[in-house]
Amino acid sequence: MWIVAPLAILAAAGAGWLIYRLVINHLVANHSDAIKTTLAILTLAAAVLAGVYAYRKQRIAESDAHRADANQLADRYTTAAEQLGHDKAAVRLAGVYALARLADDWEEQRQVCIDVLCAYLRMPYQTDPDATGYKEGDREVRHTIIRLIRNHLRLPPLHPHSWQGLHFDFTTVTFDGGDFAGAVFSGGTVDFAGAVFSGGAVSFVGAEFSGGEVGFAGAVFSSGAVSFVGAVFSGGTVDFTDAEFSGGTVDFTGAVFSGGTVFFAGAVFSGGAVGFTGAVFSGGTVFFAGAVFSGGTVGFDGAEFSGGTVGFDRAEFSGGTVFFAGAVFSGGTVGFDGARFSGGRVEFRAAVFYGGTVFFAGAVFSGGTVDFTDAEFSGGTVFFAGAVFYGGTVFFAGAVFSGGAVSFVGAEFSGGRVSFGRGLFAGAEFSGGTVDFTDAEFSEGTVDFTGAEFTGGSVDLRAVTSWAKPPRFDAEVLDNPPTGLLLPSATTV
Repeated sequence: MWIVAPLAILAAAGAGWLIYRLVINHLVANHSDAIKTTLAILTLAAAVLAGVYAYRKQRIAESDAHRADANQLADRYTTAAEQLGHDKAAVRLAGVYALARLADDWEEQRQVCIDVLCAYLRMPYQTDPDATGYKEGDREVRHTIIRLIRNHLRLPPLHPHSWQGLHFDFTTVTFDGGDFAGAVFSGGTVDFAGAVFSGGAVSFVGAEFSGGEVGFAGAVFSSGAVSFVGAVFSGGTVDFTDAEFSGGTVDFTGAVFSGGTVFFAGAVFSGGAVGFTGAVFSGGTVFFAGAVFSGGTVGFDGAEFSGGTVGFDRAEFSGGTVFFAGAVFSGGTVGFDGARFSGGRVEFRAAVFYGGTVFFAGAVFSGGTVDFTDAEFSGGTVFFAGAVFYGGTVFFAGAVFSGGAVSFVGAEFSGGRVSFGRGLFAGAEFSGGTVDFTDAEFSEGTVDFTGAEFTGGSVDLRAVTSWAKPPRFDAEVLDNPPTGLLLPSATTV
C-alpha cells in the first residue's frame, strides 16, 4: 500500500503536464496564467476525487454498519425465538416482549416477527392443569401477545411502530379472553377462521374494520362473551360465513355497518345470545343468506336499516327468538326472500317501515310465530309477494298501514293463522298507502281482519285466485264496505 501515494503524485504531475501542454498552453498566452489555470484545474479535480473517495469510504462504512446491525437483529431474533420455546412462563413472556420490540426496530422483517407471535397463539392450548400439554402461565403469555398486537393496531398508520396493514393469522386459535378494543384493521388480512371463542371475555369494543379482509369463517362462539359494541364496519370484507353461535354472548350493540361487506351467510345461531341492538346499517352489504336461527336469542331491537343491503334470503327461522322489535327500516333494501319461518318466534313488534324496500317474497310461514303487532307501515315498499302461509301464526294486530305499499301479490294462505285483528291489541289500521292481495289464494287456515279499521288508502282483494276460505271481517264492514276495502265482486262471506 506504501507505493499508492507516490504513484498518485506522479499521476497528478503527469496529468498537469498534459493539460498544460495540450490545452492551456494553446489557449493562454501568458505562461504564468497558464500555470495558474492548470493548477486550478488540478485542484478542482483533486477536490472531486477526494469527494468521491470520501463518499465511497462512507458507503463502505455504512454497509459494514448495516451488516453489523443486521447481524445484531438476527441474533436478537434467534434469542427471542428460543425464549418463546422455554418451559418457564417468565422466560416466554420475555421472548414475547423482545420479539415485539424487534418488530418495531426491524421494519424489513416486521411481518416475520408478527407471524411468529401469531404462530405461538395457534399452538395447542390446554387450560386443564392435569391434562397433557398444559403449560403453567400460558394464558398470561397468550393474552400478552394479544394486548401487544392491539396496542400496535391502535397506532396511526404513519407511526413508525404501527402494525396496521399487516397480516395476522389467528386461524384455529382458542380464545379464552383477550382485548382487541380500539384496534384498527385497515388493511392486510386478519384471519380468525376456525377460531374458538370458548370462555372469558374477548373485546372488539370500538374496533374499526375499514379495509382489507377480516375472516371469522367457521369460527365457533360456544361460551363466554365476545363484544363488538360500537365497532365500525366501514370498508373491506368481514366474513362470518358458516360461523357457529352456540353459546355465550356475542354483542354488536351500537355497531355501525356503513360500508364494505359483512357476511353471516350460512351462520348457525343455535344457542346463547347474539345482539345487534341499536346497530346502524347505513351502507354496504350485510348478508345473512342461508343462516339458520334454531335456538337462543338474536336481537335487532331498535336497529336502524337506513341504507345499503341487508339480506336474510333463504334464512331458516326454526327455533329460538329473533327480535326486530322497534327496528327502523328507513332506506336501502332488507331481504327475507325465500326465508323459512318454521318454528320459534320472530318479532317485528312496533317496527317502523317508512322507507326503502323490505322483501318477504317467496317466504314460507309454516310454524312458530311471526309478530308484526303495532308495526307501522308508513312509507317505502314491503313485499310478501308469493309468500306461503300454511302453518304457525303471523300477527299484524294493531299494525298501522298509513303510507307506502305492502304487497301480498300471489301469496298463499293455506293453513295456520294470519291475524290483522284485535287479539290482545287494537285492530290494524289501514289509513293510507296500498295493500295488494292480487292473485293471493285463501284456501285454508284463518286470515282475520276482525277489528281492523279501514279509514284510508286501499286494501285490494278483488283479484284473488281463490276465495275458498275467505278472511274474517266485522259484520258491519261486510254490510257496508268502506271505500278503501276492495272485495271480490261476487263473493259470499
